[in-house]
Amino acid sequence: MSQAKFDKAVTIVQGLPKDGPIKPSQSDQLFFYSHYKQATIGDVNIPRPGLMDFTGKAKWDAWKKVEGVSKEDAMKLYVDKLLEVLGKVDDEESKKYIAEIEAA
Repeated sequence: MSQAKFDKAVTIVQGLPKDGPIKPSQSDQLFFYSHYKQATIGDVNIPRPGLMDFTGKAKWDAWKKVEGVSKEDAMKLYVDKLLEVLGKVDDEESKKYIAEIEAA
């Protein structure tokens, strides 16, 4: 997996409008978060958030689940998941994003 494809995929995910036609599920969002962290930082390096921080705990738990995954594998899984999400929408915008990733 090239760094360029991963970087393009990250840009796309971070730029998706909340009210747009491409809506990753909460599970997909946690997948993107955990694999992004694993690809850019590596294994979890912070303590688990406290009891009242439900979002923080969900993110931490998702990241912890991918502990040990290599940077390269995390980048590939991230890009593959985005291509899967985009493929389900099958509109002009998603086709444009797929082409941008493949060209990177």
